[in-house]
Amino acid sequence: MGQYTNLFVPSFETDQDEEVERKTEMQTLNGGGGGVWRFKGNKAAKEAASVSMKGILSRLFENCSRDGKKTILPLGHCDPIVYPCFKTSVEAEEAVAESLRSGAANSYAPGVGILPARRAVANYLNSDLPHKLKSDDIFMTIGCCQGIETIIQVLSSPKSNILLSSLVYPLYHSYAIHDLVEIRKYELLPDQDWEIDLQSVEAIADHNTVAMVICNPHNPCGNVYTYHHLKKVAEMARKLGIMVISDEVFKETIYGKNPFVPMGIFASIVPVVTLGSISKGWLVPGWRIGWMAMNDPSNVFKTTGVVESIKHLLNISPDPSTILQFALPNILEKTKKDYFEKKNLTLSQNVDMMFDALKEIPCLVCPKKPESCTSLVTKLDLSLLEDITDDVDFCMKLSREENLVLLPGEVFGKNNWVRISIGVERSMLQDAFVRLKDFFTRHIKSQTT
Repeated sequence: MGQYTNLFVPSFETDQDEEVERKTEMQTLNGGGGGVWRFKGNKAAKEAASVSMKGILSRLFENCSRDGKKTILPLGHCDPIVYPCFKTSVEAEEAVAESLRSGAANSYAPGVGILPARRAVANYLNSDLPHKLKSDDIFMTIGCCQGIETIIQVLSSPKSNILLSSLVYPLYHSYAIHDLVEIRKYELLPDQDWEIDLQSVEAIADHNTVAMVICNPHNPCGNVYTYHHLKKVAEMARKLGIMVISDEVFKETIYGKNPFVPMGIFASIVPVVTLGSISKGWLVPGWRIGWMAMNDPSNVFKTTGVVESIKHLLNISPDPSTILQFALPNILEKTKKDYFEKKNLTLSQNVDMMFDALKEIPCLVCPKKPESCTSLVTKLDLSLLEDITDDVDFCMKLSREENLVLLPGEVFGKNNWVRISIGVERSMLQDAFVRLKDFFTRHIKSQTT
């Protein structure tokens, strides 16, 4: 790995692993020597995983050179905490240590979460909301991911469909596919600060549409929606008779001019499920602690059975760590504002550097400098490239030739876009830029006269 010894990348598959796999396949085909087996793997899981970020990243890492001449630069996934320039807050570490040593957090927790954690999340969110949440409106989850899984399972029914943006965090795809919920895509407008194309929302919705998912701040685009635009989103959802699922995990990772506006502000217009966690704001994705918040002053979620379904599902699901739940009140209440300011300043400086550097690589066009998140997305201009067929081909060849791993837009549901992580050491971005420039120089289309 050279100078980046702190990086984690998947291990390369060995010849021994391949031999074991071949023998296993032959045994399966032959019934293991004892007749025909009556069980087999779930194809739905395979189909759902086909659009997973981890799956494509594994393929890209396996495609990297093993000769050690170039270090692997993993700019495809966003996990800043593995780098020395990004750390969680001291208050968060102390809160977890105190919870562990107290001995009070060693038991099972209720499916919906422990009361102090639910109350702390309500208080944390209420600072921005006109319609105040109570502890009963909060459900603790294993990161934001379990919140996504749970709400999609709740909405799963014959012929139901949900509306996702054309660029969206891939787990929404995976869980919808697994739970047989139809996905319909609305467009984002990159030339208008990535606003939601509300005309496309109305055009694709029908009487089987049950929800619209928004991400604010947006992952992966990095924009922060305005009050005016979110109000229009709420009014459109009300017109269609659907709920809004608002993914707000990056609310503490904003370094642009637009202030964060929670979708829950518009709960008097349309019921809103807010999904959140401390993974991104506190840089602790491995702690796996998140929440679902029911912004619903008219009690629509209760009368339609949504709240009851959530409780039932959480009662048959794994619980987030009790130690982390006990620590959460101190994490949310005691972390100082300057922690977020310092973290966001580093991200902002990285964005500025990479945004400007990409101007020298015309095949990758970033339509808008991000104001949030830990990545930037670029449009891939294939017309400038030779022997590159699409975004996946671009990223596969880049990983093989330069040991530089970027994430193809296909993972997010949008072909011929590429995501670049900026939540890394500055020196890695500088190295990545040099490799990108070399790659572009080799693959630039020959000029014909």
